[in-house]
Amino acid sequence: MGGTRSRTQRRIKYQPLPSQAKFHALPSRFKGFSGPIGSGKSQALCHEAIKLAYLNPGRMGLIGAPTYPMLRDATQSTLFEILDGNKVPYEFNKAENMVTIRDTQSRIVFRSVDDFDRLRGTNLAWFGVDELTYTPEEAWLVLEGRLRDPQAQRLCGFAVWTPKGYDWVYRRFVSKKVEGYEAVIARPLENRFLLKKIPDFYERLRLSYDEKFFRQEAMGEYVNASGGRVYPAFDRELHVSPVILNPQRPLLWALDFNVNPMCSVVAQIDDGEIRVADEIVLHRASTWDACNEFQARFPAHRAGLVVYGDASGNHLQTSGTTDYEMIQSFFQRIGYGQVDYRIPKANPAVRERVMLVNAKLRSEDGTARFTVDPRCRGLIKDLEEVTYRAETTLIDKDRDSALTHLSDALGYLVWQECRPQQRIGFRPERLF
Repeated sequence: MGGTRSRTQRRIKYQPLPSQAKFHALPSRFKGFSGPIGSGKSQALCHEAIKLAYLNPGRMGLIGAPTYPMLRDATQSTLFEILDGNKVPYEFNKAENMVTIRDTQSRIVFRSVDDFDRLRGTNLAWFGVDELTYTPEEAWLVLEGRLRDPQAQRLCGFAVWTPKGYDWVYRRFVSKKVEGYEAVIARPLENRFLLKKIPDFYERLRLSYDEKFFRQEAMGEYVNASGGRVYPAFDRELHVSPVILNPQRPLLWALDFNVNPMCSVVAQIDDGEIRVADEIVLHRASTWDACNEFQARFPAHRAGLVVYGDASGNHLQTSGTTDYEMIQSFFQRIGYGQVDYRIPKANPAVRERVMLVNAKLRSEDGTARFTVDPRCRGLIKDLEEVTYRAETTLIDKDRDSALTHLSDALGYLVWQECRPQQRIGFRPERLF
């Protein structure tokens, strides 16, 4: 176990795209791969990790991702897929979340970087971070400080990401490059393997995303996402008109669990269009109060009910039950009928649900798939007046405490029902 261990060679089946090949060839201490979805970022990250594990026999490297679910479901599964597909012998210690490559006795530890103070400690020969633009700069700097294994034969810190405006990643790697940093910016439509398998991939995204999000996510462009309205696609003249409920379709009830006010919206989806029929805003109210108000307005609906909401509704309350358990108990008690629950284990990224709402308001091709009834005055106000904090991509929740709750509730519904189901890098199936 040391720097004197001889290197072992192993052939890995891999046909890198041009941008991936340029990334792997970069000799810099810190390097990055910036590209749109479908550009093979996670594949590039994992192949670079395997290469460095062989270049640094007996040493330790780290693979990180913004959250543990992303690490487990995307990054880690991609690495295992490559190792298994190439019959690379390894051992996985689930308790320590660590892989040991048997050929070299190199170790790869997997860590989420959302709690970056826990990254301090052991020296590293290398590290790689998936989706860096979702990662705090402090986490990257902590990892940089750990890149100090004196027996490493190739010290390297690397990352892959989808652009997210002119953030710290853009400044550090692209616009005002720090000495020792280099990045490759992948071009859209480069992934021939993806287009062969899903020829209409980008056209489908064009229908799902608004113009700005399409340019950023599908084209890999750096666009200014800060300042101004959060929902610029909303137009009162275009989107506000009476909504008549369809008795043949289920009611969709989406909640934002906030004590004052507790807000929710009632909608339906018909032929891909979101139709918001009503809103419920209760001050200093409980979840039970919200259920009673919903029943008073919608006492029966033969087509059933689907409940959506904030993942925080899964947290125990002082009563010893969760908000969703209270809702389930309420509807069982009154015998409401078929009630389904579509609740995420963790909330989606704010940026993603906001962009999906904007895409329904008006997609990149100009199609509007959203109608809100004029009685939903609070939601209309949200869509017109919620803004970002100046020079940031953070929604301003302090300017008016009454704002953001109804649009948040709507966002949870839209994210569950309308997000693309074949996000590259967020599912285990390989595309090449």
